[in-house]
Amino acid sequence: MLPPEKQLEIIKRGTVEIILEEDLKKKLERAYKENKPLRIKVGFDPTAPDIHLGHTVLLEKMRQFQELGHEVIFLIGDFTGMIGDPSGKTETRKPLTREEVLKNAETYKEQVFKILDPKKTVIMFNSEWFNEMTALDMCRLAGAETVARMLEREDFKKRFTEGRPITILEFLYPLLQAYDSVYLKADIELGGTDQKFNLLMGRQLMKIYGMEEQVIITMPLLEGLDGIQKMSKSLGNYIGINEPADEMFGKIMSINDELMLKYYELLSHISVQELEELKRDIKEGKINPRDAKDALAFEIVTRYHGKQQAEKARERFIKLFREKDIPEDIPTIEIKDEGEGVWIPKIIKEQGLSKSTSEAIRLIKQNAVKINNEVVKNSDTKLNKGEYIIKVGKKRFLKVRII
Repeated sequence: MLPPEKQLEIIKRGTVEIILEEDLKKKLERAYKENKPLRIKVGFDPTAPDIHLGHTVLLEKMRQFQELGHEVIFLIGDFTGMIGDPSGKTETRKPLTREEVLKNAETYKEQVFKILDPKKTVIMFNSEWFNEMTALDMCRLAGAETVARMLEREDFKKRFTEGRPITILEFLYPLLQAYDSVYLKADIELGGTDQKFNLLMGRQLMKIYGMEEQVIITMPLLEGLDGIQKMSKSLGNYIGINEPADEMFGKIMSINDELMLKYYELLSHISVQELEELKRDIKEGKINPRDAKDALAFEIVTRYHGKQQAEKARERFIKLFREKDIPEDIPTIEIKDEGEGVWIPKIIKEQGLSKSTSEAIRLIKQNAVKINNEVVKNSDTKLNKGEYIIKVGKKRFLKVRII
């Protein structure tokens, strides 16, 4: 193991909050002295089997703990997944079936080992202990917390104030997640900032059970391609880890410079020192942000597709954008195809590339519109599923993904 102070430096990278940092220092010092790894718990409810880069923020922190010599428990909430985490929800979630949960869990396992070391990862399912619980056990667990405490949660408070239903089962969810920590004797639990209430519940329940409280480490929610909202498949601003290499490379190259540095901090495997040097060199003008973004795209695509595919994706990107004078930071949108294709003039008008549909049609007739560097000849042209670069005039660009 590295010395505790060095471990702490690595662990703190990209974190939002550590509760409590002094407790973490003590745990690291004890682990170092006794040469005994800490138990790091991270729970995943298998409700969305397609992982994007936003999901990997936690996985990357787990990987760091593995490399520091600690035991990482990848906890699949197959039992709690049938309830559904109410965090941030405005209404009761539709419960998943046992079959759906297990199917999603298998998909998760296939994807997470692109980041985690399978030999160093302990995979557990919380049905292992919850299926053994009696009704009396569950009643005792429910008695560990009050309704008033549950209503301190912003999402519950808002729903209660607005008269929206909150089921007793949803109240149980934070307690069930907390009991996972009790059962596993977790030293540390990782989660997103939206999980803070549930994570704190774990500390409280461990205290009630007379155990040493776990340390909580919260990680930020990664913004998507728009640089504003958190990465989400439903918002179309995501980068899926199973996407083709070309698409992944191009998406990373489209993010703004500020977001690029956040991606570096949370997703790149460069050291803390290298990251600080990179930030300084960009600020001082020694490194072009475009080149730094290229290196980031290459690193991430290599991680999920291999070096050969990353090199090909880089070559194709350069050929498409740099040789044809297409800027790399053009806005990207996603449009759903309802089955008949999407009319080009409609896209141009709705995305602000023309003032009206009639103007868009006129621009097409003037050969002023290009799709993937090819002049659009027919104003009736529709785009089907795929990715396109639309150029209007000499300086207006838009990347469109038809899904």
